[in-house]
Amino acid sequence: MTQWQKSYDTFLETIQQTGELWSLSCEEGWVVCDSAEFEDAEVMPFWSNKADAQRHCVDQWADYQAERISLSDFVGLWLPNLAEDDILVGPDWNEELEGLELEPGDIAESLMGEQ
Repeated sequence: MTQWQKSYDTFLETIQQTGELWSLSCEEGWVVCDSAEFEDAEVMPFWSNKADAQRHCVDQWADYQAERISLSDFVGLWLPNLAEDDILVGPDWNEELEGLELEPGDIAESLMGEQ
């Protein structure tokens, strides 16, 4: 199992236990960045805890702040909208913005399979 898979498993476990996850937003909207893996693709990062999300509010994201998203909203609203917009999900990226880039439907499937 890769470090990214372990990180993803921890991400899923944590958000199911807490019922929340975090992303970054500012007046202009939410953080979305270019994919490191796929050409012409974008990724929206999410973190399983506020401290890890807030840690990324530096440099080009200094104007952003960690915003709480309920797990029910994430599954019911966010994942379908991200899929519709062809935006991938980056769960629990590290400080170098490295980690998995997953299809929203795959995350929904993982969450539904573990309930």
